[in-house]
Amino acid sequence: MRRTATNHAQIERMYRGLDAQDTSNAVSVIMKLRGETCDIDCLYCYEKRKEAPGGARIEPGQVRRLAEIFRGRPLAVELHGGEPLTAGKDQLGSILAELARQPSVIRVNLQTNGVMLDDAWLDLFDELYPDLQIGISMDGDARGNAWRVGYDGQPVYPRVAAALRLLAERGRSAGVIAAVTPAVLGRAEAVLDHIAGFGSVNAVSFVPCFDSSVHRSTAATGRRTSASRVLQQAHVTGEGAPDWAIHPADYADFVLAATAHWIGEGHFARLKLEPAVSAIRRLRGLETGFCHFTDLKCDHVFTLYPDGRFGSCDELPWPQARLTSLPLVTDQNTIRDAQRSSHLLEQGKALMERCVSCDYRHTCGGGCVATRWRYDLAGDQDAYCDYRMRLIDGIAALLAQPADRSGAWCRTARWRPRTPNSMVDVGSFLARWDNPDASRPTVRLHTSTHGNINTVGLPGIHEADDLDPAHPQWQQAIEPGVRRLVDVCTARWGCVTYDSCQGHAYRGAGLETAPRRVGLLPRDRDEYAAVVAALCRAVTSAATQLPPAVEAVVGRADLTCEKSCRTVPVLDLVLRPAGSHTWADFFEQLDAATVMVVRALETERPVPGLDCPCPVPAAEAAAAHSTPAPS
Repeated sequence: MRRTATNHAQIERMYRGLDAQDTSNAVSVIMKLRGETCDIDCLYCYEKRKEAPGGARIEPGQVRRLAEIFRGRPLAVELHGGEPLTAGKDQLGSILAELARQPSVIRVNLQTNGVMLDDAWLDLFDELYPDLQIGISMDGDARGNAWRVGYDGQPVYPRVAAALRLLAERGRSAGVIAAVTPAVLGRAEAVLDHIAGFGSVNAVSFVPCFDSSVHRSTAATGRRTSASRVLQQAHVTGEGAPDWAIHPADYADFVLAATAHWIGEGHFARLKLEPAVSAIRRLRGLETGFCHFTDLKCDHVFTLYPDGRFGSCDELPWPQARLTSLPLVTDQNTIRDAQRSSHLLEQGKALMERCVSCDYRHTCGGGCVATRWRYDLAGDQDAYCDYRMRLIDGIAALLAQPADRSGAWCRTARWRPRTPNSMVDVGSFLARWDNPDASRPTVRLHTSTHGNINTVGLPGIHEADDLDPAHPQWQQAIEPGVRRLVDVCTARWGCVTYDSCQGHAYRGAGLETAPRRVGLLPRDRDEYAAVVAALCRAVTSAATQLPPAVEAVVGRADLTCEKSCRTVPVLDLVLRPAGSHTWADFFEQLDAATVMVVRALETERPVPGLDCPCPVPAAEAAAAHSTPAPS
């Protein structure tokens, strides 16, 4: 795929290449202590599907070599498998001791199925690496863990639950990684409550089983096929996806339901929930360490196997993801050169091309390149993007209206941040809007083809707050093309408008063409929920009547108060070009479209408790839709 210089620079901002001179950004190294060797045989295990030789163990010398290669840069280490505890206490102890000696290692996480975890192991961790972070793989309750079995085909959930209770007894915390399969769909609330019931759990990460490309069972070694592999073969028919796979839309529904429950039940006070927390941070303009939401993607995530194979993220397909062998690496430049020569990584970076023009790029961060790559091979990358957008839209709604979770399912109101978007003093503006006796001094109005500009007329031309309907210059300040939209929103709906624009082509001015819009500033969260639902109903009603070149959209955004530095949720009703129609077509049909939208608004009104027409997924429908888990 050929990329322009502009697109290349934009892609680099979403997928940053490894810079050997960078000393501030950490790299993550996943150390497969035993390769794919494990003491249980989960049916969906992607590591065992690589069918690489196992049995070896990573040595302390390899840890030292990693620290030398990445000298001067923070190093985050994840001890994985297979099952890392199968390396034994002596071997794992020597690894932990070596990691403790390396000043560049800032964090060590052990990801285990918990089956072997006991007091002796915890004593070892306390002695050699007290700050070791422990992650337990457990897919919710017993029903949700049906795909996690031993080689005898029997569930391992009781032993995993015992490990979590032991951690609580020892005063230790753990995060839980829970795979989202058909066994948990439609039960997000119950699954989250079950996990939260373990006193040791302080974080939950719901990860999707996007395994639609798996069409054959994992190869079995030896002359006898284990009961677990026989069970797996029954659920991988070769016709379509395996029975544990889910669709991205299913995952979006599950995560949104879990996030709404996490907020509503107050679990957020004790549990970190992913991917919800990372989405929230990006919605707030903050950074996150989750690579799916940052620019530190596959070029900053590495995997080391016991035989020295060194490559990129373990979720990428191997052996294609292999970069080199550890003994052949002299420094970070060697790794960077191998990355630049990797056809797989080049393909992954090229997939970010579609993100360049996406409205969600700054919030979504592009997602997981490995997953995007698999869906691209299947010709269904849109499904992955749709889930990412739905997730962001739904979580933005829950932040704005946490007491009314119905907004999470709205397909009309989308996250459309405006930058910059600020007001001097939001509180004072709202108070003045509702107070007819407030002082309303005369302002200076500049009217031009670029819009009506309101200033206070002081030296230096300082911007003034927006006017309100009680101000004597209100009608004069509103542009004629957008006046009817503003009037119906303020007079009939009783809403506060903080911004409006009739739309401008700005020919020859060097400015971006502007659509027609009205910005609404709800007074509180209850009003927000009622207004956004009413906007959805009105826009849905008007959609079939609008001229072909115009579409009406509802945008969620934040408005920053310059005085308090706090943000408040706002809504935008926007008329913009539909599909591939040109701006010329749009402006030709804009006034006719405005009449249609005004009529739709006049038939509606914000009513507390009256939801929008978007369908809410029912737990019963999700359960009936999914394939039964193995018994």
